[in-house]
Amino acid sequence: MAHPPRRPTSAIDKAEALFKAATTKPEEAPVTQVRSAIPLGKETISLKIDNDVLAHFQEEGIGWQDRINAALRKAADLD
Repeated sequence: MAHPPRRPTSAIDKAEALFKAATTKPEEAPVTQVRSAIPLGKETISLKIDNDVLAHFQEEGIGWQDRINAALRKAADLD
């Protein structure tokens, strides 16, 4: 035999149930986060390259990863 649904039986239980229903926010659909930091079509990878090659691209400062990408695109004849 199935148990009947649990319902508040005392005045305190009824008041707590009403308070909870009145103060609880309805659940909203989760917000999907847009990853604007990573451009579309690029992927983060791990790549082993020689120290002198890395130093060459890092000499000019910020943007060294883009310069390596450009050199690889040129070498792969993708430009």
